[in-house]
Amino acid sequence: MRRRAPSPRKRGPRAAERGPWIPAYAGTNGIGRREFFALLGGAAAWPFAARAQQPAMPMIGVLQSASADAYGKFVAAFRQGLAETGFIAGQNVAIEYRWAEGRYDRLPTLADELVGLGVALIAANGPAAPAAKAATATIPIVFTAGFDPVELGLVTSLSRPGGNVTGISILNVELGPKRLELLHELVPAATVVAFIINPANPNAPSQTREVQAAAGALGIRLHVLHASSDRELEAAFGALRELRAAAVLIGADPFFNSESQLLATLTRRHAIPTAYQYREFAAAGGLMSYGGSLTDSYRQAGIYAGRILAGAKPGDLPVQQSTKVELIVNLATAKALGVSVPLPLIGRADEVIE
Repeated sequence: MRRRAPSPRKRGPRAAERGPWIPAYAGTNGIGRREFFALLGGAAAWPFAARAQQPAMPMIGVLQSASADAYGKFVAAFRQGLAETGFIAGQNVAIEYRWAEGRYDRLPTLADELVGLGVALIAANGPAAPAAKAATATIPIVFTAGFDPVELGLVTSLSRPGGNVTGISILNVELGPKRLELLHELVPAATVVAFIINPANPNAPSQTREVQAAAGALGIRLHVLHASSDRELEAAFGALRELRAAAVLIGADPFFNSESQLLATLTRRHAIPTAYQYREFAAAGGLMSYGGSLTDSYRQAGIYAGRILAGAKPGDLPVQQSTKVELIVNLATAKALGVSVPLPLIGRADEVIE
């Protein structure tokens, strides 16, 4: 008589609450229940182990002598340049910021902090670049500066920088004499001019020499005034009457970039024609600005940083010289100061603010 095969095991209504039934595997070709659960646990851990083995994203240290409020848009241009090379902040590259807030004496300490974090690259502006170079001879450095990097000892040459440093050189020192010429064209009767410079800037001596030479050629008596803080800026403008200065030229400096609004306010308060480097000054109410595009320079620095992260050697990347220059004239300020802007100068301006 044939025996009927046993019927499958029926599960009660509470079986579903206990979860799926897992048989106890036995036999010489199977594995035990304990081993089975051990394998399940190992499989669950595989994704975590895989994540742990993934390399950490590279970190860029941004070292700036100015403040985040004043230079935020320029650093945004740096991130844009990074993105153009495929590096997106927060996705495949991290960025750590250090701001000196105009206190240049803090830069060496801040540079050491970034080196201690093990950053893959340091992006530094002009006054911060020497501090970054002093802090490391191995970590790549990309600078954005308005001085001669060869003269300052950052690189051995513009075409073959060598070492761990390269970057973007902005026409600043070279344009100081031209700014004085344009100011003289605007106010030809101004035979006494004050030149305000930040002595903490590494390029202060070279800027002063260039502007003094230009003043001599134009027959202008130049008074050099130093300012490294808001209080010293106000004191410098307060001394203009005693010096009988009829116009003011502001030296190129990141601290002054951060204080474009204050500088414009001081020029209006003292009713004196003033020229500076960047558009932000003229847009804030200054009379005239003439200089390169800081935004474009930071974007180019971001592109260089991305190329280095992708494997390029900084010493093989030539220092790029920013050649884009803008002349901005504020006609509303000229009218308030009683300055008649020559038509040829208006015609040469890239932008006229009315």
